[in-house]
Amino acid sequence: MADYKERYQQWLTSDAIDEATKEELRSIKDDDKEIQERFYKDLEFGTGGLRGVIAAGTNRMNVYTVRRATQGLVNYLIKKDPKAKEKGIAVAYDSRHMSDVFARETAAVANASGMKAYVFESLRPTPELSFAIRTLGCKGGVVITASHNPSKYNGYKAYWEDGCQVPPPMDEEIIDEVEKVDLFDGVRAMPRSEAEAKGLYIEIGEDIDKKFIDTASDMIIDKEAVKKYAKDLKIVYTPLHGTGRMPVMRALKQAGFEPVIVPSQEMPDGDFPTCPYPNPEVLSVFEPAQKLADQIGADICIATDPDADRMGILVRTKDGVFHQFTGNMTGTLLLSYILEARKKTDTLPKDGFIVKTIVSTEMARAIAESYGVEVRDVLTGFKFIGQQITNSVNTGIGHYLFGFEESYGYLCGTYARDKDSVSAVLMISEMAAIYKAKGMTLVDALEALYKKYGYYKEETISLTFEGLEGADKIRDLMDSLRNNHKDSYGGLKVQVLKDYSKGIDGLPKSNVLRFTLEDNCWFCVRPSGTEPKIKFYFGVKGKDEKEAETMIETLKKDVLPNA
Repeated sequence: MADYKERYQQWLTSDAIDEATKEELRSIKDDDKEIQERFYKDLEFGTGGLRGVIAAGTNRMNVYTVRRATQGLVNYLIKKDPKAKEKGIAVAYDSRHMSDVFARETAAVANASGMKAYVFESLRPTPELSFAIRTLGCKGGVVITASHNPSKYNGYKAYWEDGCQVPPPMDEEIIDEVEKVDLFDGVRAMPRSEAEAKGLYIEIGEDIDKKFIDTASDMIIDKEAVKKYAKDLKIVYTPLHGTGRMPVMRALKQAGFEPVIVPSQEMPDGDFPTCPYPNPEVLSVFEPAQKLADQIGADICIATDPDADRMGILVRTKDGVFHQFTGNMTGTLLLSYILEARKKTDTLPKDGFIVKTIVSTEMARAIAESYGVEVRDVLTGFKFIGQQITNSVNTGIGHYLFGFEESYGYLCGTYARDKDSVSAVLMISEMAAIYKAKGMTLVDALEALYKKYGYYKEETISLTFEGLEGADKIRDLMDSLRNNHKDSYGGLKVQVLKDYSKGIDGLPKSNVLRFTLEDNCWFCVRPSGTEPKIKFYFGVKGKDEKEAETMIETLKKDVLPNA
């Protein structure tokens, strides 16, 4: 493979590259480090697909890398299934810069290979793309999004015919196909007008919207209670300038709730002007929502990320203060509510199972096992939860009940194979309304779970290391923990070290380390698959909140580098 300087020159001299892109590249001709960052490698599929900064270069998101990725994906789909062209792909996109352009380019490349492309007429949530693939019988799909990353990023998530993001080893096989594609003369694209005339470019919208929202709404468990109490719950909702505005507001209103949307964050905007890091895990993104909630006396604030697959909440306590829930807190509440409701209605199957990631709270295990429900642990990335659903449906073994990951992703049914904020918003609102009717808040409900199962506390620390030097730093940190770890951390002995790079527990190989410590404590370390970060996950169980907080702080100090 050519080095970064040669690749840079190739882009500057090729007739396949447009003049505006060349001009952008000429502007960095004296910045060797920037040239290296842009061209030292190709973007790779991680847990969330292709993701990078929007700019010219092989290691950046641009029209050329999107076209090349699509050509490789299309070649792979056709190789796998002779009927792939007729089945086609579904394409969706979010509110980010260039998302609509990248979506149209994706369709153009598919169409040039004779493949149908079902393209949403305007921006839509990621889970609706997963739903559309299965509803339309497509061979695969693509959604253009960088999820919760800052505005300079965009991304490309590839999906299989079951509605899951492509899992290992399929992602690696697609990368192999992409690498076979010459960026300059190996990509074909068909103008939209020609594709429409040939019946290859098909625009989709309202019909899929209605089916998706109706199906997500079916996840409401106690419809009579919701009908009775919905209007008593005051909800403030923010889509954080993303795709959630239409489906979330429509679903809530359809269920009988009367949500109030945050005006300053209502409209799609790729600059994310009120929240530079549009992530519902970050408390600051809720500032406009909380201000509005205080004005109208709202009970709960709900936020969804730009592609509306993840959800975060703030809950007002009885003393009037808002409490932020982590993904683990929300996940355990939803899990407990679903299982208890199933038990009461005698619809809890004997072979029921829930799925969580290896970095999610162990409280879920305690809850599920108390109901006799199996817990399946998977690697980080919701595609692995989706795989469990698909395998269960295909084999008829086991009944999927709920899946979640600590990073604010939940799925309550089998209609999609990716996390869905729409059904999650509906279910959290259902719970809040019913508990309010009982004189309880969701904080009270969570405290009741702690009293029953023990005080579990988790925390995630992400350390960012940008660029090539950052990648080396992350690799060194992983190597040190893998090969030179201590016998105890935070005064707690290491009982089990699982190195998932070896392909253990029936899971694909992944660069993840998980340390199980004594006293129901653990920590896990992995490089992010979508960002230049290394993530440390910590979990403890204490007899009360104070003990749990002390335990986790002690553990963090002993594990984190340069702490």
